[in-house]
Amino acid sequence: MASIPLPAIERDHPAPRPAPPLAAPGQRYGAARLSAFGSLEVPAWGAELAIALFVPQIYASHYGIPLAALGIILFLVRLWSVVTDPIVGALSDRSRTRFGRRKPWIAGGGLLFGLASIALFFPPTAPGPLYLAATLFVYTIGWTMIEVPSWAWAGEVSGDYHERTRIMTYQQVLRSIGLLLILVLPTLMDRGSAAAPNAKLHVSGAFVLATLLPTLLLTLSALPEPTLPSQSHHRIGFWRTATIVFRDRLLLRVLASDLAVTAGQSIRAGLIAFFCISYMGLAQWASGLYLLQFVFGVVAGPLWLAIGRRLGKRETAITGELVQAAINIGLLAVFPDTLWLLVALAVAQGLTQASGNLMLRAMVADVADAHELATGHNRTGLFFSVFSLASKAGPAIGIGLALPLLAWVGFRPGGHSAPAALEALKYVFALGPAAAHIISAALIWHFPLDQTRHAAIRRALDTRAASVPVEA
Repeated sequence: MASIPLPAIERDHPAPRPAPPLAAPGQRYGAARLSAFGSLEVPAWGAELAIALFVPQIYASHYGIPLAALGIILFLVRLWSVVTDPIVGALSDRSRTRFGRRKPWIAGGGLLFGLASIALFFPPTAPGPLYLAATLFVYTIGWTMIEVPSWAWAGEVSGDYHERTRIMTYQQVLRSIGLLLILVLPTLMDRGSAAAPNAKLHVSGAFVLATLLPTLLLTLSALPEPTLPSQSHHRIGFWRTATIVFRDRLLLRVLASDLAVTAGQSIRAGLIAFFCISYMGLAQWASGLYLLQFVFGVVAGPLWLAIGRRLGKRETAITGELVQAAINIGLLAVFPDTLWLLVALAVAQGLTQASGNLMLRAMVADVADAHELATGHNRTGLFFSVFSLASKAGPAIGIGLALPLLAWVGFRPGGHSAPAALEALKYVFALGPAAAHIISAALIWHFPLDQTRHAAIRRALDTRAASVPVEA
């Protein structure tokens, strides 16, 4: 086969056992099976948004947990995921059971996730900081055991360049539906009679628990896992594996691009309420615009899948990021009397929602193929766990930069801010995400792993694995 001009990756052992071929490149699963496979995203990401929106406010105001303690707990939980994500990814890569590599982890994660959700959304009368911390730590393990193996499994179902994106698009759409529903239910409840202060927590928990068991069963039974390679007797340590992974320049570029994307998204999400309330003077629109964005985000996945089939993943990711940058720059033309423009830009933002995230996540599976060809080891789960870390670090960086900057320019949430401070709020809200999206596009501008090169890699992997015995 002709040489493939990709960055060299250090081979960590001279004679690994190659993986068998994935599903036939032309094999396609129907919409019903792919929807079932992605359905677990509904409770998983619904819970994530509920935790972000309701848990801090309700645990502080209703259950009396001090803000300082709450902040420390949430920081330590985020730090805890830095440990759990790569460990779960690496261990799921190495697992060998008659049920497959990924299914046992997802099933076990679903159990922990469900138990932790009961404790988190239906707490006792007086939960203290230790109760919340322990609950969130168990929740994080369960969530990671669901998400990291399922992302890796989605990347392994097919070796076809576009079919991988299609499979992950279904996951993305189901995730958007979960986010939408977890926003709609409390909004409808607010329009009814007066509810208890912790009612939003309970209704969110009821939604998560009601959807968890059926979607867990659907995900585990929807698609077959690829056959497993015979296990090599040679293993290298975790830190050695991590070193090899972080020397993969293709992976690092995808991670850096996604880091920029999620940083920009977090600035927009974190400041949209401040912008509506303080700059626009429209407090009633603060949650409505966010909800509107998610409504149109449901159709964004199929839209960008179609674009990806025509342009390719790299070009589609770049296009999506530059379009989002333009939308955010358009916010500079919004003034308190131009609500129509703000609504139009929110709709446009929804239609481009997660376009870059989707393509970059699909690209991780392609990079894992290139890594396997160069090293002889399949580390798809580990690669997706590292991608998950980048997706979590981006929001912390984005909002961690934006809020101190607003404080420095004199913006005061809930208080009187000078006109110059309000104008600075608009510029940070508009240009912060725009700059992040432009950086994301620049990082993958000349990304070398396109459809043609990936097809050559898959042919080489399938040829090398053709005579290798596999495990049932």
